[in-house]
Order: sequence, then C-alpha cells, then structure tokens
Amino acid sequence: MMRTSSALFLRSFRFPFSLSADRWKFYWSSGVDLLLSRMAQPSVILATGSYDHTIRFWEAKSGRCYRTIQAQESQVNRLEITPDKRYLAAAGNPQIRLYDVNSNNPQPVMSYDSHTNNVMALGFQCDGNWMYSGSEDGTVKIWDLRAPGCQREYESRAAVNTVVLHPNQVSWDAKFDALGRISVLFSVPEVDTAVRSLTVMWDGSLVVAANNHGTCYVWRLLRGTQTMTNFEPLHKLQAHNGYILKCLLSPEFCEPHRSLYQINFLFSFPILLPSQPSLEMTIGGLLNCLFVRYLATASSDHTVKIWNVDGFTLEKTLTGHQRWVWDCVFSVDGAYLITASSDSTARLWSMSTGEDIRVYQGHHKATVCCALHDGAEPSAA
Repeated sequence: MMRTSSALFLRSFRFPFSLSADRWKFYWSSGVDLLLSRMAQPSVILATGSYDHTIRFWEAKSGRCYRTIQAQESQVNRLEITPDKRYLAAAGNPQIRLYDVNSNNPQPVMSYDSHTNNVMALGFQCDGNWMYSGSEDGTVKIWDLRAPGCQREYESRAAVNTVVLHPNQVSWDAKFDALGRISVLFSVPEVDTAVRSLTVMWDGSLVVAANNHGTCYVWRLLRGTQTMTNFEPLHKLQAHNGYILKCLLSPEFCEPHRSLYQINFLFSFPILLPSQPSLEMTIGGLLNCLFVRYLATASSDHTVKIWNVDGFTLEKTLTGHQRWVWDCVFSVDGAYLITASSDSTARLWSMSTGEDIRVYQGHHKATVCCALHDGAEPSAA
C-alpha cells in the first residue's frame, strides 16, 4: 500500500545567478589562432538498477551492457553518479553502497548502513563531498564522503520518498552545517496523498511536487531568510490519471534552436605577433541562452509526458513502455531523456521527435531507476 509521505527540500545559501563558468570558456593565445568553443564532452555514464538485484552499465549509443554488478542484499531503489564521475551510489533496503565507476571490482568501496528501511532518495552536493539520502524510515541523513558515519539526521513524521537540494549552491561548509540551516519542510494541499517526487528548476525559480493522484503542484520560490524559502503557489497540473512516479525539470542548457532570450557579447584583448608590437582583436556576436523549459512526468499509466513550463501545455507524450515508468533523467543538453520501467527495460528518447531511439534490455525484473552523467566534471577549485 502506498503510504502518505513527506518531501524535503534542502537549501543552501543563495547567490546571485550567473552563467556557469565551467560551461563556457573563451580561449586566446599569442598566435593568430582564436578558439571560441564549448568544453569537450567526456564519456557518457549510463546505469540502471532493478528489482533483480543488479546494476547494469550501458554504452548509451550502442545499447550494449558492458558491466553488471550484483547487489546481493536487496533490490536497487535509486542510483546517483557523483559529479566527478568516479562513483555510483546505489540505494537499497536499507543500505547505500558506493561503487567505483572506473573499476571492474564488483564490491562497493564504501557502505552506509544507518537507515532502517528502504532508501528512496539520494543525491550529492555540487563538489561531491557530501551525500544526502531519504528513507521510508522517516529520516533524511547527510553524509560526508571523506569521513565515516552519518554527519546529520533529520526526522520526518512519515516515510520520505524524495529529497532535492537547492541548485544555487556554491559551498556547503562546516559553519553552514553547524548552524543546521539546510531544511525546509512543506506540505501540499492533498494532505492524505503521498508526494512521490520533487524537482527544482536549475535557476532556483520553481519547485514541482508530484503525487499519487497524478497531480503536479508548482510553486515559485521566493527569497526568504537564510533559514527559510518562501513558496508561492503558481499552478496545479493534472498530468496523469495514475500515480506520478517521477517528475523532472529540464537542465540549464536545453534545445538551443528554441531560444527565449539572447545576450550580446563583446570582447577585446591584445594579440602578440612577432611582426607587430601590438594588435587588438575585438569579437562580437549574439549568444543564445535561457532556453525552453520542460517538465517530464513519468507515470504508472505507462507513459511519460513532456510539458512546456511556460504555460504548462502538453508538448509530447512518450509511449512505448508496457508497464509503469519509474524514473527518468535528461541528458545535459536536454536533447534526450532516459526512462526506466517495470517492463524491465530502459529507453532513450529524442526530445525533438518524441520517439525512442534505443532500448536497453538485460534486466530480468522491473527496472526502477536510472542514472546518466554526460556532462563535464566540475572544474578544480
């Protein structure tokens, strides 16, 4: 039976928004070469977890499974990849295991065992030093990956299904921890209906909560005090007739052919040449940014729906799974979506066409979670 449960929103200090420095870099040299390019994309890590007690790693393009980890103790409820792509965290019942992504060693490099029931939520702070988890035992725990044991615990009055961290984070230091300024607990209007999933917009402007009645509630996030965030009701969306098992807002850079805003840029800098004491080159242009924003909702009705956040109109319905769709994750550019289903498959979808372009088959029971990291690792401080 689905139980009423709570949702926890973890918040760190807010900072004024700016385009991420690690997303775009401008290069110049003492020669005539001038390069303006996006950082090269590293390898793609795609993993799925199943009730068959296995974790599988896939080549995203070919669909080939190249590694399988046997999780002996329990099914796998949730997967998350560290920002540096070194480790995969797998949440089970009731333990969390951390695996080395770049090793063939089937044994975890670290185990976290203080939960007493299914771990349903998992995530990392931006530099990968801290991990947070939420469990049906009614607790949210904060873990320092550099030290043993749980560093902080928060109690809820019901099972915790979902936890999200505010994206406008820069650091999460000891002073912040010691003051305990990280949690905001809120409830949705349907007090007797379980909240299954939370998602927050990359710029910290919106939060969406999805429940077992197929409803999404949308709030605008407003600056409050350092310890609180104000939630202003914005929209109620009846997205599905069945349970919504996952809701997810699209990432920062999404669908560049449908830009909403444009920014003029102009740079001047000296170029040193042997034949010329000093030259100055100026480049200018138009940079498209802040693209169309989407909300994906995965449901027990076997579909995933894609909604345009500006008006919450239905853009596409992704059909192809034969059973419940439990999880989904966008590619870093928002051009693709990975989904996981009880039909024992995961699928890769094109956001532009709404068609599935790859099916990942190999699990023997329900595939209930997926993790994808196709972006760049964080820059060293």
